[in-house]
Amino acid sequence: MPIDLDRFDIAILDALAAEGRLSATELARRIGLSKSPTQARMKRLEESGVINGYGARLNRMRIGQAHVAFVEVRLSDTREAALQAFNKAVVAIPEVEECHMIASRFDYLLKVRTGDIQDYRRVLAERISALPHVTSTSTYVAMEAVKEGF
Repeated sequence: MPIDLDRFDIAILDALAAEGRLSATELARRIGLSKSPTQARMKRLEESGVINGYGARLNRMRIGQAHVAFVEVRLSDTREAALQAFNKAVVAIPEVEECHMIASRFDYLLKVRTGDIQDYRRVLAERISALPHVTSTSTYVAMEAVKEGF
């Protein structure tokens, strides 16, 4: 259920999304409130689930994870039990960075990050294709990330 956000809440979210390591004092200065109400708002945003956590933005090329592929996955069975089995299993594959159920001619879209194409082939053959109810996959290799989320 959506939560009501005022201009200060939105300013907090925008500032933290751009720079998650801001101190409460600096954040308060940027949004135009004192430190105590800013901290109270941050706590409310965290407790309500608007802020799910904080993390570092990694340079994936520097740590050997530059290869990105998007994978369409088709399942043989789309009843609830089959979907739950797939969902539970795909979460356990560390190379799968994102998994989305799609309303399309295929069932899921995965974002898979590996070191190179050989690593990707191994992950596809040994892990993704072995997921419950997978009947086929189609791979699209990313050539360049123009815009990526956190």
